[in-house]
Amino acid sequence: MAELISREGVPVEVDYYGLAVEDWDDSQIPVPFPEDWEQGPFLTTHPGRLSFTSAGHTHTATMTFEVWDQEAPEPPGDWEESALTELACTSGKLQARGLASGPWPDPVRLSDKPGTWTVRVVCGGRADVAAQAQDEAVEAVEQYLLQFWQQA
Repeated sequence: MAELISREGVPVEVDYYGLAVEDWDDSQIPVPFPEDWEQGPFLTTHPGRLSFTSAGHTHTATMTFEVWDQEAPEPPGDWEESALTELACTSGKLQARGLASGPWPDPVRLSDKPGTWTVRVVCGGRADVAAQAQDEAVEAVEQYLLQFWQQA
């Protein structure tokens, strides 16, 4: 049975509908965020980076990072979006960031060593943030859960 190794939530300032998660060592990212980002699908995978299109223009979303010792169980709940992808992380740490607001100042630790990770992403609160962010700055309405487990 899969065991949860760590769980950490961080606020991410979303602007212009964009946010991303990328390797803490930005020298390992051929095209860092927000270069080549376009509003589009919920998730786009790039080398060393996951780019997201939010449902709200300007707001603060919550990203929760879970690290598992093997494939994570499907999270319960009614999620509006979901995706499964891979991410190579040479530093073992990630940074979450908005399009213009820049990175969250502290890294999210996946591991003490580099590796390739399978990542399941689910998101909720999208319909609510699309409506609410039209009129006001909202916080923690759109919720992202990222589940990581290292590939063998």
